[in-house]
Amino acid sequence: MFFSSSAKSKPKFEVNKNSDGQYYFQLIAANGKIIATSEKFATKENCMQGIELVKSSATTADIVDWT
Repeated sequence: MFFSSSAKSKPKFEVNKNSDGQYYFQLIAANGKIIATSEKFATKENCMQGIELVKSSATTADIVDWT
């Protein structure tokens, strides 16, 4: 099967560290665009726990539209 270079990748979480030494994650869509950025975490372990919390909560979260 042939895949072009424009084929989309899977969504992913990227873990980053800012200049203050705090960790945060971004949720990147399949098209490469940032769709969410987390709060800052003091440790990488807490950042990873934040990712797991988002992954487990998002599937059952309600949508509240205040518009």
